[in-house]
Amino acid sequence: MTDDKARHLATLRELNHHYVRSVAEADVEWFDRHLSDDFHNTNPDGSVIERAAFLAQIGRGSAVKDLREHDVKIRLLGGFAIIHARTSYTKPDGSPGAGWYTDDWQLRPEGWRCVSAHVSRS
Repeated sequence: MTDDKARHLATLRELNHHYVRSVAEADVEWFDRHLSDDFHNTNPDGSVIERAAFLAQIGRGSAVKDLREHDVKIRLLGGFAIIHARTSYTKPDGSPGAGWYTDDWQLRPEGWRCVSAHVSRS
């Protein structure tokens, strides 16, 4: 593995962890710094929202607790990366929940920016 590839993978692992942490903590500022201007998100209910609506959604906080990422797979394709992972969390009623997500990242002049995300629940 080249030094550049290893560096990019380490950066993407860190960004992925902070993405999940920022959902759990309603950290809108982190998302504001790391989402592309043309970001879109597909919610578990199938709705597709743009950046501003996503930031507002994050700001309202999540109903789930103890959100964690697992089985993270990062596919680095030059200046583009696809991250697949599963999640576990506690639902508002205390029962366990799980899901999957895919985040797409693009290397831009200002650094890696998330351009798209898709979340599903199982």
